Amino acid sequence: MECFTPFRLLYLLLVLSIATSASMAEDLGTYIIHMDKSTMPLTFSSHHDWYLSMLSSMSSSDGVHPTHLYTYNHVFDGFSAVLSQEHLDQLERMPGFLAIHADTFGRLHTTRSPRFLGLDKNAGSWPEGKFGEDVIIGIIDTGIWPESESFKDKGMGPVPDRWRGACESGVEFNSSYCNRKLIGARSFSKGLKQQGLIISTPDDYDSPRDFFGHGTHTASTAAGSPVRDANYFGYAKGTAIGIAPKARLAAYKVLFDNDTYTSAASDTLAGMDQAIADGVDLMSLSLGFEETTFEQNPIAVGAFAAMEKGIFVSCSAGNSGPEAYTMRNGAPWITTIGAGTIDRDYAADVTFGGGILTIRGRSVYPENLLVSNVSLYFGRGNRSKELCEDFALDPKDVAGKIVFCYFNQSGGVSQMREVDRAGAKGAIISSDSEFFIFPSFFFIPLVVVTPEDGDLVKDYIIKSENPAVDVKFLITVLGSKPAPQVAWFSSRGPNNRAPMILKPDVLAPGVNILAAWAPKFALTRVGDNGLLTDYILLSGTSMSSPHAVGVAALLKSAHPDWSPAAIRSALMTTAYVLDNTIGSIIDMDTGVAATPLDFGAGHINPNMAMDPGLIYDIEVQDYINFLCGLNYTSKQIKIISRRSKFTCDQANLDLNYPSFIVLINNNTNTTSYTFKRVLTNVVNSPSVYRASVKQPSGMKVNVQPSVVSFAGKYSKAEFNMTVEINLGYARPQSEYIGNFGYLTWWEVNGTHVVKSPIVSAFAL
Repeated sequence: MECFTPFRLLYLLLVLSIATSASMAEDLGTYIIHMDKSTMPLTFSSHHDWYLSMLSSMSSSDGVHPTHLYTYNHVFDGFSAVLSQEHLDQLERMPGFLAIHADTFGRLHTTRSPRFLGLDKNAGSWPEGKFGEDVIIGIIDTGIWPESESFKDKGMGPVPDRWRGACESGVEFNSSYCNRKLIGARSFSKGLKQQGLIISTPDDYDSPRDFFGHGTHTASTAAGSPVRDANYFGYAKGTAIGIAPKARLAAYKVLFDNDTYTSAASDTLAGMDQAIADGVDLMSLSLGFEETTFEQNPIAVGAFAAMEKGIFVSCSAGNSGPEAYTMRNGAPWITTIGAGTIDRDYAADVTFGGGILTIRGRSVYPENLLVSNVSLYFGRGNRSKELCEDFALDPKDVAGKIVFCYFNQSGGVSQMREVDRAGAKGAIISSDSEFFIFPSFFFIPLVVVTPEDGDLVKDYIIKSENPAVDVKFLITVLGSKPAPQVAWFSSRGPNNRAPMILKPDVLAPGVNILAAWAPKFALTRVGDNGLLTDYILLSGTSMSSPHAVGVAALLKSAHPDWSPAAIRSALMTTAYVLDNTIGSIIDMDTGVAATPLDFGAGHINPNMAMDPGLIYDIEVQDYINFLCGLNYTSKQIKIISRRSKFTCDQANLDLNYPSFIVLINNNTNTTSYTFKRVLTNVVNSPSVYRASVKQPSGMKVNVQPSVVSFAGKYSKAEFNMTVEINLGYARPQSEYIGNFGYLTWWEVNGTHVVKSPIVSAFAL
């Protein structure tokens, strides 16, 4: 018979204690609690005290007490806390309780661009918008590197009196780092820490300091001060300058290094809440959460509160393209930005056989390396070697050579690792994918050529007895064509939560954007050495959102009375849909003309947006009517709007939006819909406009009235537009666009042109 010694008994008790503690820990979770503030007892002086009292009154059988994280004052009425199931059960029975959501996690959507946008210091939206002077932009991101030259405050006046924010101290971040350019910096990490994340150097900073560099990049893109001779290891050399260079910046760090750079919803809401309290005029968020109903989406909830206070919110559309219905941040009170290319490319010249053939390929290899008369290898006849698949290359065949291979679907990183593993000197890859231009892939010499040029390379290798190659790197090409193109990764519409609103709204530069970086983070390696840099090239809709918010800052400076919807309308109705070859903007993924499901109303045009002529404005009540039209419950609407008293008598899905989309049931190819819109004149003079419709085959459009008149500034005119769709075919597989045209209001005896896309699309 087995007996228990004192030691074994003590061991058993220890195991049981650990198991019990683990069970208790597993039972705890972080939650966001929505409350009806109107039910707060009069005995409390603030809702914060009310929430703390509720938490302190809770009990549990294991003796664990709730932990309060944040009280939200602006984005919604409520708080976040760490609670057990017993706590949740008690909370749901308390007066004023509305709803509870478990904490969720969002992810990042990771000098030439101002010139590409047509910004000129002597004319247009820069001087008219006073370069964004004294407009305050809140960047909700990974923090900021305050020492960057892009955040110097030379020539800037005193901080506006209306600013209520602060610069908080923390690990390697002192409040004195803020200045007249960077006027605020805070960090929010309580939600992530409850998930077990330990924030400590060298992995990250428990402070507003940016470890990763993403927030520094987006902030400097939006409003960076001019920096001469900025470059990425010789590429893109020039003056780096933000879109609104005289705007003020406030950084709110909500993303930390936890392998995937996720953000807790509770932290994101806290950052947005604080930005509203501090007095920002605009916000940019280059991150997104899984698409849910709007009341469960932290960015949608926070952005609604910001919109109510006149704060313009720009968000990245996401990097899940090119498939349809991949859109993020699609709430109609958010301006959603897709990513496009600019007319700057980075290249290397490749010469074969001492001059027999010369090809210009794409490259951002960060060294001034001259490859001269190096042997060329191609695994002809062996498909695995042709594709540089894992462990396919034999070091005896490729050591010291340049390897030519075709793109494979596993991606460029794995191919480069295979080339490196086998001891090759570098690679030439044939691909039409921009996937290869991310700097982090260039840890060995690499040049990407088009499939057509790849065929020429293959023919040369086959015909040559001793194929050899010379390569010259560090070439920057300006004025490349065609541009812009829709980036292949940019998420496409419609938005599956509100497909009756065309998304994205507009396209902005988002491919290979040069901006400031955190100089201690080595995103790029060459061999075993990490390369540190003050400026870097990044791609993603993360880069397009700060471009848009920068332009919005210029508009806000010139037109301080414009609402967020008015600013978005100006961006949309003046956007362009032709590239620099005067052809239709191309979809980089397909190589053919893109559609409004890819680029929305088109590519932003700051100079035209400054003077749009007419706008489509939207009031807060219109958004509430829209939520009613979505059949949201009173509880859902109350969570988003923080209103206890409202009715759905005017429920309506037809917002006064500057674009039009008709959804087609998959079982049919015909439908019709009548839109109702109100135009507002924003010019200091009377005007008359005439409607013109570009309608493709299968679309019939009738606008009534077709002529509208305005007595003066802020006068309004209504019109109806009936769209009839008869496609004559069923939805093609994996294709959701039906057809599209445009409604244009032309000013009679004037220069203003107000253009909106009309789209038919198949429902999911």
